Amino acid sequence: MEQYDSVKNTLDQIPQAAADAKRIVGLVKKSGKITGYQLSDQSFVSKPQAVSLAKQGKIAGVGIAHRGDTEYLKSIPNGSENDNLGNLPSVSPGPQ
Repeated sequence: MEQYDSVKNTLDQIPQAAADAKRIVGLVKKSGKITGYQLSDQSFVSKPQAVSLAKQGKIAGVGIAHRGDTEYLKSIPNGSENDNLGNLPSVSPGPQ
């Protein structure tokens, strides 16, 4: 359990997810970097949109961290590797 606490300490914020919050099911990547996410309702959001939604409690299972001036999402440790963001499949939003 200690390792989960240390990971939680790296999060700036762990928003309380609403009952109807969506989950992240896929990662949109460009040149190996995450640029957005696919949500459980099959919609696609950009990285900044996802951070904003998570802060509003509209995305479950994630916390907000930062690197420099950039905020990003991190999985909240729950003892399961299957739903960690890094283990999710890369997806393509299709033509925009």
